[in-house]
Amino acid sequence: MNALQIAIAAMPFLVALMSRTGKAIAPCLLASLFTVLLGGEPHRAVVAWCVGMLIAAVALRERLRAG
Repeated sequence: MNALQIAIAAMPFLVALMSRTGKAIAPCLLASLFTVLLGGEPHRAVVAWCVGMLIAAVALRERLRAG
């Protein structure tokens, strides 16, 4: 994997860092790690990335809604 692919894989974790609570950080970190580890199998990596982005998006939406 090159640096761009790793940066895209880490996107759920980076979005979760912007959330108000830290509850979404650990699952998004795990999803990002699974995305990197499953990089050889693109279909599985996409599923892990989408789950991580879904968790991060909900956490960010809650921050914006409360703030």
